[in-house]
Amino acid sequence: MALVHATRETDVVIVGAGPTGLMLALCLTRLGVRVEILDRKHGPTRESRALVLQARTMELYDQLGIVDRVIAEATTVAAAVPGFGRRRFGRVDLARLATGVTPYPRLYVFEQSRNERLLVDALEAEAVPVRWGCTLESVDAIASDRVEVCCAAGSSEPVQISARYCVGADGSSSRVRELAGIPFEGTTNPHTFYVLDADGVSGIALDSVNVRFGEHEFLLSFPMGSVDHERLLGVVRTPAGEPVAESHARAVMERAFGIRYESSKWFSTYRVHHRVAARFRAGPVFLAGDAAHVHSPVGAQGMNTGLQDAHNLACKIGDVIAGRADDASLERYEAERRPVAMRLVSTTDSVFGLITSERAPGSAIRRWLLPVAGPVAAFALPRLVASSKLFEYLSQTRIHYWMSDAARRDAHGRRGDVVGRRLPFTGDNHASLRTMQWQVHGYGAGAERVARSLDLPWQDFGASGHPRLSDSMLYLVRPDGFVAAVASRDAAAAAFAAALPAAGRSTLSRGHTA
Repeated sequence: MALVHATRETDVVIVGAGPTGLMLALCLTRLGVRVEILDRKHGPTRESRALVLQARTMELYDQLGIVDRVIAEATTVAAAVPGFGRRRFGRVDLARLATGVTPYPRLYVFEQSRNERLLVDALEAEAVPVRWGCTLESVDAIASDRVEVCCAAGSSEPVQISARYCVGADGSSSRVRELAGIPFEGTTNPHTFYVLDADGVSGIALDSVNVRFGEHEFLLSFPMGSVDHERLLGVVRTPAGEPVAESHARAVMERAFGIRYESSKWFSTYRVHHRVAARFRAGPVFLAGDAAHVHSPVGAQGMNTGLQDAHNLACKIGDVIAGRADDASLERYEAERRPVAMRLVSTTDSVFGLITSERAPGSAIRRWLLPVAGPVAAFALPRLVASSKLFEYLSQTRIHYWMSDAARRDAHGRRGDVVGRRLPFTGDNHASLRTMQWQVHGYGAGAERVARSLDLPWQDFGASGHPRLSDSMLYLVRPDGFVAAVASRDAAAAAFAAALPAAGRSTLSRGHTA
C-alpha cells in the first residue's frame, strides 16, 4: 500500500453516502458529533431507485427540520387501489386508516435521488462535506475504542481516518461488512423483478398506488408526479435463466392487467434477495441500511428502514460521545434494530413467496380466494377500528423496542402499548421532539418537579384524550422519540433515573422547552 498522505481525526466515519449514510451524518451533526462521510461514487445518485417515504420517515424529517421541502416536492398518495387482473376492488383511503396516528397520513413519493439531494443540501448547510470518489481500502480496529479507516481518492495518496466508530452504510455488497467478517445470511428468490418508469400509462388509477394480482403475475404502480407518468414494478414468468425483456413485460401487463403505456424512460430487472447480517456490530464497527438487511420491495419499506437504522444509531452514539451513556449502551442498537429487520425480511419474504409461488396452495389463493375476498376486504378495511393498526405497521409507526433484556424477561414477551414505542401523536406533542433530547412529558400530571430532579427538559400538556396516554402518568421520552419509561408522578423520579443511560443519569443538561 502507498504511504498515507494525511490523517484525520473524527468521532464517526461513515462509509456510504446513500440515504442511510447521509441521514446518519446529518443526525450525528445535529447532536454535536464530528463525522467524516465518504463514498466511492462521484456524487448523489441520479436514478430514482427507492421511491416512497412512509409516515415515520416524514416524522424524522420533521424532527430534522427538512420535511417542508419534501411536502413541497413529493407526489402525495392518499389511496391504494387493489385489484385482480383487469378488475379493481375499490379505493382504500390511507388518510382514513391513519386518523389520529400521525401528522403525515399518506404515502410520499420522493425517490432516492431526491432524498440524497435533500440530505446532502442539509449537510452542506451544516458545513459537513461528503468526500465523494473515495474508495475504502481497509478498516482496522486498533483498540476497543478506536478504529482506523484507510481510503483512496483517484490518483491521490491514501487517506487515514482515525475515529471512535465506523459505520458501514455501503449497500448490499458492503465492503465494511466484508472486512468486519460479518456473514450476510438469507436467500435469493428464483424469480425476476422488472421495474420501469413509463409515460402515457392507462388501465390504472393514476393518482394512487395500484396493487394488481394475477394467476401468475403481480404488479405495483406508483405515481411519479406528472399526469400518467408511473413507476411500474412486477414479476413475470420466463424459462430458467432467460432474461426478461421489456417487450415481454409490456405484453404481460397488457394481457394480464389491461395496462398500457406509450413510452418508457428506463427499464431494468433484478433478483430479489432476503438477507440479514448476522450481527449489526463488531466492536467499533456498525452496519446500517442495505449493508445490514435487504428484502423485497413489496411494501416500500427498504429505504425507510435504513433511514430509521441511521436515526436510532445516531441518537445512541450521540449519548455516548456527549458522556451521557457508556459504550455498552450501543449494544441496544442491534438489540432494537435487528429484530425489526428480521421481522421485515420474514414478512416480505412470505408475501413475495405467496405472490410468486407456483405450488398449488399459492396458486389457488391467487386464482380463487383473492378475486372473491379482495373486494370484501377493500370495502371493509377502512371501516374497521383495527384497520389503523395496518397503517401503523406499513408506515413503521408501530415498531416496538424492548428497553432492556430485563424488561423483556419481566414482561414474558408481552409488548406494552406505550413503553418501547414511538410517542403516541396527540396533535401538538411531536414538536418537542425536534430538540432531540431526553425529556419528560406530562399530560395532566405536572412534569416539572420530576424533570428538574433529573436535570431534564420537560413538557406539560393538558389532558391528551389519547387512549394510550394517561392524565395521571409521566413519560420519559428518548431523543429518537421512543418512550423509555412510564410512571406515576410519585414514582417517576426513581423509575426514570433507572431508565436513563447508565453513564448519564446525572449529566443530562437542564432545560425547559415547554
